Amino acid sequence: MNILIADSGATKCEWCLLYDGKKKKVDTQGISPYFLDAAGIGQVISRELLPALKKAPVEQVYFYGTGCANPDNRKIVQKALRGAFPGASTHVTHDLMGAAIAVCGSSKGMACNLGTGSFACYFDGRKIAKSSPGLGYVLGDEGSGAYLGRKVLQYYLYDTFDEELRYKFDAKYVTNRKEILENVYKKPLPNRYLASFTLFLVENRGHYMIENIIEDGLNDFFFNHLCKYRESWKLPIHFVGGVAYGFKDVIRELCNTYEFEMGHVLRKPMDGLIKYHQQ
Repeated sequence: MNILIADSGATKCEWCLLYDGKKKKVDTQGISPYFLDAAGIGQVISRELLPALKKAPVEQVYFYGTGCANPDNRKIVQKALRGAFPGASTHVTHDLMGAAIAVCGSSKGMACNLGTGSFACYFDGRKIAKSSPGLGYVLGDEGSGAYLGRKVLQYYLYDTFDEELRYKFDAKYVTNRKEILENVYKKPLPNRYLASFTLFLVENRGHYMIENIIEDGLNDFFFNHLCKYRESWKLPIHFVGGVAYGFKDVIRELCNTYEFEMGHVLRKPMDGLIKYHQQ
């Protein structure tokens, strides 16, 4: 059976067609029912996806996307998928469910996303049974790329970095206080701008200030989210996302400190979704 899987954010959508024991991956622009109606989604699929699939028959579509927790938004995506793949059975749900399935499969577990943003939830093997409130990058998103990147900028703007790190920051970014504040407070997508500075952390591992930012930021996620679930001490805790994958050594140390069982760590949900649907 040919199965098409989609994992979509607002800016990028990853597709994977499973057919004859093979995998065909395609990237398109993001599909968000908040920004595109059914016709607009259909145009993206027709223009960017279908030519790459080369008329391969699709029998089932599983779409995990941003905004699809809303029933009205799910209907919009369903309509577009049914128009693009007539005769195929289509299943649409939200991207948080996709992340939970990616790391937990059909087993119970804690599922955590640490990417540009962050979230934690308890997955009971069928559905997300409990989830922590999402407060966004201004009030929450502890442990996320935006959260860690904000710390980097604070250390820089408050002149907390030592001479070595300040020199490296200036050489890499060639920016200033005015430009940074404009990007954060006036320009669109400030959370992504903040998250871009996690690369500075990756490139300077080993320096005690860098390690402090990473450990403190991830510990805030553990303390404010995972510690609120009694399931955290009973079930494996799985992680997905670039921040989780890049700093999995720190996550392992924190799991040991809190006496949690560390589960899978995936860079992207698609890796786990492929495995799940192949079964």
